[in-house]
Amino acid sequence: MTTPEHLGDLDAVSALTDRVRRAAYQAVADAAPDPRGRDEVAETLGVGRTLAAFHLDKLVDAGLLEVSYARRSGRTGPGAGRPAKLYRLSAAEHAVSVPPRAYRSAAELLAEALERTGGEETLYRVAEAHGRQAGPAPDVTTLLSDNGYAPALDGDGRIELRNCPYHRLAEEFPPLICGMNLAMLGGLLEGAGLAGEWCARMEPSPGRCCVTVSKTKSD
Repeated sequence: MTTPEHLGDLDAVSALTDRVRRAAYQAVADAAPDPRGRDEVAETLGVGRTLAAFHLDKLVDAGLLEVSYARRSGRTGPGAGRPAKLYRLSAAEHAVSVPPRAYRSAAELLAEALERTGGEETLYRVAEAHGRQAGPAPDVTTLLSDNGYAPALDGDGRIELRNCPYHRLAEEFPPLICGMNLAMLGGLLEGAGLAGEWCARMEPSPGRCCVTVSKTKSD
């Protein structure tokens, strides 16, 4: 049975059918967790500020982006003192299946069952083995991007993962799902032939995945 929530998710996903709007969403996603202003998105897309603002606000209306206001340093000229309208990814998730399916609910039930029965170690072994099946990758960034982690290299050579593919479950079952994620990433690196150069570590921090990927330390 189609619910109002399901229809809302469908409307949100439908907002991305426009090519320019989809590119605007990607421009904001690429900067996450930092926000982006209208001028920055317009420059990235190679379009006018007014057109960029139009599509960004449509994405806000669809629940895909959120708005905040802040003064940006380094700006000069008229209006430089006014707070800028900034856009960041919405915390809400949108998934659509036709007809509606309850895969998320099933995942929550399975996670709770594993916690109650003490099946964590079995889950971690399965996750690691599943990760190894992904096979070779040309580089670590491609491997992580292809698996939905949105990697971002910081100044210390560490890769932060701006997206957690298991975010909703990780909020409800942090030790279980974060441990599964760590095992999965370890398996991905091994299967890709990158485990000798890179390793996954548990480093929880707000606004990103609980795992980071770093260069393997040499003696």
